[in-house]
Amino acid sequence: MSVFFLILSVLLIFLSVLPHIKNQHWFFRAPEFIKIQLVIFQIIATIGLFVFTERDPWFWVVLLLQVALISYHAYLLARFTRFYKKLPKGKKYVEDLKVISANIYQFNQEFGKFKDLIRKEDPDIFVTIESNKDWEIAIRDLEVEYPYTEKITLENTYGMHLYAKIPFQKVTTHYFVSEDIPSIEAHFKSKEGHDFVVFCVHPPPPSPTEEETSKERDGDLMCIAKHTKEINKPTLVIGDFNAVAWSKISELFRKNSGLIDGRNGRGILASYHAKYWFFRAPLDLVFHSTTIFLKELRVLEYIGSDHFPICCVFCIDASDASQESDVETITKEEKEKTAILIEEGIKEDSDNRTV
Repeated sequence: MSVFFLILSVLLIFLSVLPHIKNQHWFFRAPEFIKIQLVIFQIIATIGLFVFTERDPWFWVVLLLQVALISYHAYLLARFTRFYKKLPKGKKYVEDLKVISANIYQFNQEFGKFKDLIRKEDPDIFVTIESNKDWEIAIRDLEVEYPYTEKITLENTYGMHLYAKIPFQKVTTHYFVSEDIPSIEAHFKSKEGHDFVVFCVHPPPPSPTEEETSKERDGDLMCIAKHTKEINKPTLVIGDFNAVAWSKISELFRKNSGLIDGRNGRGILASYHAKYWFFRAPLDLVFHSTTIFLKELRVLEYIGSDHFPICCVFCIDASDASQESDVETITKEEKEKTAILIEEGIKEDSDNRTV
């Protein structure tokens, strides 16, 4: 048992350190997605070291590294707990807006489950991610209640459809790094006369079965972050980021966009993988400007996809500055890194997608 816990500890230390290496290959990025699982195993391994391993020099080296990494991971995850900060109450807000984002999984055929969810939740706006022609046809009856639509119908798992009860003031489909990776920028005016923007995203993940590197994902997210920074309206960015909330790229997204992570103080809210609970991580993210108060953020019920949908309820007050302390400052070095990520993302060619 002594050897087992030493080997396990060394493996966990290796996986914890990998994401800190500046390499965008999926092998180095993958451990970011299992940080919670790593912490659980590190705690178990540390207990095992104490119980079964002799107190030799290797024991103390491994133990100190494990404790340091557990502390570091706990520090990163702490801001997603309800102990992180007291959320603003938002008493002065009078108008609620509800948005649902659902990666429906292109090959999922349980159309009825999704439509029942939309009818039950009754959002003002919803977006479907990975939606192809089959999905567009299957949910067409929802257009009676959601007549304002923007449809990017693709068969490459990067289709995206936006449905709204509220008329668009302006809607634009962006292709920042590739002609087959869309994102949607939709401008609205609420019933109470508040201008706001919903930005829907779905960059490709670094994965042994999809993109070899994170270059397109990182470049796309940095383009979106810089673009939303210039919108100058209450803005909500929502979708399948294919990045976890605590990753370096999510941190850089926050700093470039000037937006706030909606999970702050609300919990991990893991949305993927819907079928395998132990491998779950928060990939479907929500970021918002300081002029948006997020009243509610939750993961919704299973719809047959590998992702759970996410739902947020928010209010708008363009004069509100109470959340400005949550906006993070970007350094000169981070700006330079952002420019490099965008350039690499645009140059990267994928042979894994077909339009």
